[in-house]
Amino acid sequence: METPGLTVHGEAAPFSTALRSLINNPLYSDVCFVVGQERQEVFAHRCLLACRCNFFQRLLGSEPGPGVPSPVVLSTVPAEAFLAVLEFLYTNSAKLHRHSVLEVLTAAVEYGLEELRELCLQFVMKVLDVELVCEALQVGVAGQACRWSPRGGPGYMAPPVSTRPPSFCSQIAVSFGLGPLQQRCVAFIEAHSQETLRTRGFLELSAPALLLLLRSDKLCVDEAELVLAARSWARVGAAVLERPVAEVAAPVVRELRLALLAPAELSALEEQNRREPLIPVEQIVEAWKCHALRRGDAARGAPCRRRRGTLLREHHRFLDLPFK
Repeated sequence: METPGLTVHGEAAPFSTALRSLINNPLYSDVCFVVGQERQEVFAHRCLLACRCNFFQRLLGSEPGPGVPSPVVLSTVPAEAFLAVLEFLYTNSAKLHRHSVLEVLTAAVEYGLEELRELCLQFVMKVLDVELVCEALQVGVAGQACRWSPRGGPGYMAPPVSTRPPSFCSQIAVSFGLGPLQQRCVAFIEAHSQETLRTRGFLELSAPALLLLLRSDKLCVDEAELVLAARSWARVGAAVLERPVAEVAAPVVRELRLALLAPAELSALEEQNRREPLIPVEQIVEAWKCHALRRGDAARGAPCRRRRGTLLREHHRFLDLPFK
């Protein structure tokens, strides 16, 4: 009776090195991609991509066709991120960098590469800081369905508005496995609120991402600073989209807790709002109603629960809505 065969394994490192040498190598390649805004040519091998990734299996089809195949244009993924994806598909490993990991993560989500997505998430959580956190939150909240567009060059600035409601975007993020990233980013911003508000990444947030932050009771920042930050955010969006500041701000300003401001601050805000409309007049009226009646529940549309970073003001004792 013949004994069953035994599977033996050679060393993995030489195998991985050999496959890595084929990445973006025109030798024996049978498909060419044109990727990113820079339209860089990247060479690959159809059979390897198709057997490793269902996205490429559908994209490339089963038959290469006669002659030299036309380049496959993938304009939304930067070349560096696409090469990292190829490295993972060829070798089951990838070298990640802080400056490009979010693009690799987005590509992994788009291409359905769950293992690469998890590796990117682990890397992001290790290197998260105030300069990276807003961009990471944008990916975590938006997923693929709510993103404005892939990042471009150094001068690119994403418009800070979105037609998607935050609840929808959060559901999409969870369905793509990005819920933990969203939660980690929010917790980080809650602990480093003032530093985060001063970053360019904050000004580039989408409306759903900013809404998620403004609904938090745990932000370590005073409401007066949040109002200033929201105005700066809206000004950037107004300049990019060529729309009025108030129109850009409309999806988020309802979450500003104006009743927390002292009467003098509220008067100053009202005067500035006349010169540069940002907040609906009726929202300011509701905040004044809280002051007049000395009751936090007097204003239905003006939340006045204190945040973790809210500076105590004399009238807060009448609101009867302490920080939770």
